[in-house]
Amino acid sequence: MKKKGIDALVHSLMGKAIGRYNLIEDGDRLLVCVSGGCDSMVLLHLLHTRLSFIPVTYSLHVLHVDLGFAGGESDRLEATLKETGLPYTRLRTQIGPHAHSSLNRENPCFLCSRMRRRLFFETADTLECNKIVMGHNRDDVMETFFLNMAFSGEISTMVPNQPFFDGRFNLIRPFYLIDEDNIRRFAVRHAIPAFSDGCPTGKNSRRAAIREWLNTLYRQNRKIKGTMFHAFSNVKPDYLPNLKGVKNGDSITENL
Repeated sequence: MKKKGIDALVHSLMGKAIGRYNLIEDGDRLLVCVSGGCDSMVLLHLLHTRLSFIPVTYSLHVLHVDLGFAGGESDRLEATLKETGLPYTRLRTQIGPHAHSSLNRENPCFLCSRMRRRLFFETADTLECNKIVMGHNRDDVMETFFLNMAFSGEISTMVPNQPFFDGRFNLIRPFYLIDEDNIRRFAVRHAIPAFSDGCPTGKNSRRAAIREWLNTLYRQNRKIKGTMFHAFSNVKPDYLPNLKGVKNGDSITENL
């Protein structure tokens, strides 16, 4: 894909997601959660720059939750955020080491995510932001579906616009329709930096295992990803088991 094509593609798919899922409206106060990774840094860049050419006005406040890992690059990230001129909040925590403690080695990612999300809502409340913006992309959506099915025993995934607390906050994902690879291409074209959070299990997590499996499928047939993503809007309940008589906690496979 040509470099100029990447710009048009990313802008087009982000605009499509915003319009289709009603993600951003005039007057919104957006809390942009930035980890320092490529996705969140590109998202912040786009949300900031598009204000100059769209007919919608919104405000941005950047939130970075410093997980407290040794080797994390939060200081470098903070210096970059200062250069944007946008208001930002850096929360220094020990979430990372706590989630990876000896008491929680089985699933540190779950606890880390849960603790970070609590801080997202608390900060949004303090700053009177009505929407919390995340940088999850189409690959994240696919991975979460299979992750939940394999390890949580449920059919679910991320949604583009999710209300919380009776609609007091909405968690939105403008990159919902964009592949991770295209976000990275955009980052390279515009020299957008990325920063490590220092997480020691990121490359060996359950999500990483699902990602590796999916990439094996994608390499076999480049159409597979799009076909599977389309399946989210093509559910056929008549071809799924009727579980009305199954109580919570019961196993559907007990008598098989």
